[in-house]
Amino acid sequence: MSYVLRTFNLNKKIKNTEIINDLNMNIKKGEIYGFLGENGSGKTTTLKLITNLLKPTSGSIEVFDEPVTNDNFEILKRIGSIIEYPSFYEKLTAVENLQIHKALMGYEDKNCIVEAIEMVKLKNYEKKLVKQFSLGMKQRLGIARALLTKPELLILDEPINGLDPLGIKDIRELLINLSKNYGMTILISSHILSEIEQLADRIGIIHHGTMIEELDYNTIQQKNRHSIEIITNDVKKATFLLTEKLGINNFIVDDFNKIKIYERLNESSKINLILSQNNVEIESINIKKDSLEDYFITLIGGNKNA
Repeated sequence: MSYVLRTFNLNKKIKNTEIINDLNMNIKKGEIYGFLGENGSGKTTTLKLITNLLKPTSGSIEVFDEPVTNDNFEILKRIGSIIEYPSFYEKLTAVENLQIHKALMGYEDKNCIVEAIEMVKLKNYEKKLVKQFSLGMKQRLGIARALLTKPELLILDEPINGLDPLGIKDIRELLINLSKNYGMTILISSHILSEIEQLADRIGIIHHGTMIEELDYNTIQQKNRHSIEIITNDVKKATFLLTEKLGINNFIVDDFNKIKIYERLNESSKINLILSQNNVEIESINIKKDSLEDYFITLIGGNKNA
């Protein structure tokens, strides 16, 4: 099996605080890997370690079967990345910024700037300085810079921040195209699970600095379960009745007014009747299928009852 990127028991401590804890990541050649976690879970720190912007406290990183060290910067030339918010020379144009990056990378392709700009569909940029760009334009320019040298591995930290729905769709289609038609391996971090659900071949979930699960998307689809979803304004009483009157324990409280029951799916009418008879107002009761977001919340222990 060919891996482009692997981490082995990666740890990072900052001021005696454990930020990354024994993290193992495995990314195969040519896949889109979605790196999921809440804000503050350690995603950006992990990406900084991979790109040698930070040094691990312990553990190791391999990219293209080579260790990431101070003496091995050649592998970084094969990587394009945006880590955190992309920064530019604000008083220069988009093209001038990309020309500087091209020179720093020692890249000779004469057409690469135009090609990168066209790939990200950056518009109305010709006469503007970067300081006049919208947040979405800057995000597109950052992705163009990451793509400029046609990297084998593309690392993007929250790349759809600041983009409108059309921009998000454009970037999604671009990344899928780069993976499927050009064989580029893509590591994309995000807390927007609905978007990763449409992109990723494989997913890693980080929580409090620990990788709690890695799985391919087909496995996620198999794990996503059907449930009876109840919307009510009295969750406390409803959950009591589910347990005490109906003997139902396999459920979660997924919001302040939402209960998901993962057993006895053919008894929704009976459940509705018991709750109604005990003066629990039901706004809706339906059979639903869990999404990646539902699975994520369950996995990290969000609001689980029982």
